[in-house]
Amino acid sequence: MIKLTTHEVCSTEEFQMVIITEQVKKAVEDSGIRDGVVFIITAHTTTSIMINESLPCVEKDIEHTLERLVPHDGDYVHTRMLHSYGTCSGNAPGHLKSMLCGNHMVLPVQNGKLVCGAAQDIYFVEFDGLKVRKYFIEVMGEN
Repeated sequence: MIKLTTHEVCSTEEFQMVIITEQVKKAVEDSGIRDGVVFIITAHTTTSIMINESLPCVEKDIEHTLERLVPHDGDYVHTRMLHSYGTCSGNAPGHLKSMLCGNHMVLPVQNGKLVCGAAQDIYFVEFDGLKVRKYFIEVMGEN
């Protein structure tokens, strides 16, 4: 059995880590699937799905480390006119940070519940903010 749901996040900052753990838990419980896996997948190339401890200091460390690795003002090729879009691009750092962090997460489902560590939270991470974004939760398994 497979159950797919679509969810939205409205980011309010250029970089934002939005905890979506409860939405994932609810999707798993509502799916009727007892044992299997859950996939959480972003629909965008400048966002990520990640798992980590939800402490403000950890979130700041993640933000600062990504900024050091992929600085906002780097010398990127993806800052020229994109004729196919009719506009200039300026979100190369978002694409690169998304690539480093990944676009999905896979976790086990047992006895109808999401299985993850006590200190783990699931994040939808925005790198090119102030947008309405989508992500998918797909639960696959046996009921």
